[in-house]
Amino acid sequence: MLSALINPDGGPARILDAWRGARFALITSRDQLLELGAAARRPPLRKYLVPARVGRFINDLRELAEALSRLPRVDRSVDPGDNFLLAMAEASKVDYLVSGDKRHILALKVRGSTKIVTVQGIIRDLELP
Repeated sequence: MLSALINPDGGPARILDAWRGARFALITSRDQLLELGAAARRPPLRKYLVPARVGRFINDLRELAEALSRLPRVDRSVDPGDNFLLAMAEASKVDYLVSGDKRHILALKVRGSTKIVTVQGIIRDLELP
């Protein structure tokens, strides 16, 4: 999601534009919002992001996305830091979980009824411009 702030013409930005255009509902959680804030402060990303834009983006998610308040305990990912994403998919029964994490999240392919896809996969499946 943060990559949408780095490249406003890229696939993640297209997905966020479709969400803002009410093409689909976006689910978030406190854990995800905290992770986005922490990731934005890490040296590899910090040099590409403007803190005020990150703050506005997180506030938009907090206000406009459907926020889950309680997540089930999930222990399925090789990376324990990713389990909250799988818990979000399980709790909300969403159709898609979009990720760029090839080694951990995308390798699972499905979680319950949720299809785990790349950015390009969701763009294709939802026929986004």
